[in-house]
Amino acid sequence: MAGNDPPIVPPPLVPGARVAVIAPSSPFDRALVVRGMGWLSRRYRVSFDRDLFERKGYLAGSDERRLTELDARLRDPTLGAVIVARGGYGLGRIAHRANWAALRTAPKWLVGFSDATVLHVEALAVGVASLHAHNTAGLGRGDTHRRERLRDALEHPMLARTVRGLERWVGGTAEGPLVGGNLTVLFTCLAAGRLRVPSGAVLVLEDVTEQAYRVDRMLTALQVSGALDRVAGVVVGDFTECPPSRGVTVREVLEERLGALGVPVAAGLPFGHELENEPLVLGVRARLDASGGTLETGSLPEGAS
Repeated sequence: MAGNDPPIVPPPLVPGARVAVIAPSSPFDRALVVRGMGWLSRRYRVSFDRDLFERKGYLAGSDERRLTELDARLRDPTLGAVIVARGGYGLGRIAHRANWAALRTAPKWLVGFSDATVLHVEALAVGVASLHAHNTAGLGRGDTHRRERLRDALEHPMLARTVRGLERWVGGTAEGPLVGGNLTVLFTCLAAGRLRVPSGAVLVLEDVTEQAYRVDRMLTALQVSGALDRVAGVVVGDFTECPPSRGVTVREVLEERLGALGVPVAAGLPFGHELENEPLVLGVRARLDASGGTLETGSLPEGAS
């Protein structure tokens, strides 16, 4: 994003819109992804490259295959959305080589989570909103309610939505662009010099299978680097299967490290590596009321400050 200019919000999807599925990261459960594409195809025209199913160790094919696939989708002006097959690892190897100016020229929804946090970071850097939500494999295992939540987010991205019942860690309110995703991936984007956190941002964080000391290490690096200096508030999501380190829990680490920022902090946002993965439009303004336990997204209600 240039300064704090509002991002470009891609057009809402409509029935019959073209949607592409890509595999820019790790190999995936073929049955789940095919099932997810089947659900998408009931409402949209779904396309994918035949080499989507390639495998190269822990990657979904070579770097060149995955980069070529990503670049082609970024350039395609006929697409309404690009949804990743699954996360894992791999985007950090190729995303910096992609033609991100093409996304700004032909805005479309980039959809996914976990390793797809790289896509959200790069989209934000060129000033385009994106959707943190289930990958295609997640749609394959999701129920009707969760699938419809994603469909509604794609077709009504700026509809006012409120998540209630968040846990107050540090009271107060904050309003600003919603940014974030997977903590480990954000940390690696920082190390690569790709992470840009806009001033006044409301930061959302989640992770999976990271020990408490590693969560501490990553949060501390983000803080010491200055990346979090201008954050206005933080919302903690799921930290799934994250074990303690020498009796210190991940919750204790998160409360201590995030509490040191001196901004409102809330927890319990249902997003991350659980079945309930709340779709979040990243890049646009959100309002956190940590004292009241709410996060408002989309078109903010009148009087929101």
